[in-house]
Amino acid sequence: MKYALVTGGSRGIGRAVCLKLAQMGYQIIINYVNNTTEAEKTLELVRAEGQDGEMLKFDVSNQQQTRAALEEWQQAHPEEYIEVLVNNAGIRRDNVMALMPAEDWTRVLDITLGGFYNVTQPLLPAMQLHKFGRIINMASVSGIKGLPGQTNYSAAKGGIIAATKALAQEVARKNVTVNAVAPGFIKTDMVEGLDEAALKKTIPANRFGKPEEVAELVGFLASPASGYITGNVISINGGLYT
Repeated sequence: MKYALVTGGSRGIGRAVCLKLAQMGYQIIINYVNNTTEAEKTLELVRAEGQDGEMLKFDVSNQQQTRAALEEWQQAHPEEYIEVLVNNAGIRRDNVMALMPAEDWTRVLDITLGGFYNVTQPLLPAMQLHKFGRIINMASVSGIKGLPGQTNYSAAKGGIIAATKALAQEVARKNVTVNAVAPGFIKTDMVEGLDEAALKKTIPANRFGKPEEVAELVGFLASPASGYITGNVISINGGLYT
């Protein structure tokens, strides 16, 4: 059995990634925090691909909760390990900095950056022991370019990019790769409330991306074929920013 964990796997890009990895032969661990209905729907879709999976409920920003859930999974699968990790969980709390509540700053960073540490750190030893692992972190064009009204989100995603580059150098000798994917505007719940018609005019491809397009890139980075690619940030944004 090959296992892949996708945080925030119940909807949007996370769901598309779960399905792509299922098509690649992985047993899928779908992390979610609240929306059981959507997580169950993702699990049904995974099974429709001919693979099995399971749901694992925990808040990535809560270290104790995260470690307890991962330890429980490991105890239930003593001969297995999670060889692919997709750190996808994240939220937006957009506002100009001058009007941003402290809670909106800390919550965005706690989920994206704190979640990266809380989930990745306990899974690294097994990847290194087995001398194979794939860690794919979901960044954003916001973390590369910086976007007004998203100082918190840009800081969180910029931090993920820097962490990706550093960790990649620590674990490369153990055949563990660490890469980041930086989407632009993708048609998911995360872009609700944005003016799509106006934003499309700023994108050379003249459209928003699809979750499945991001999932294809994640699938390649999770595959053995990508073994010499590590420490990279790959943009998928229709030419919006290069």
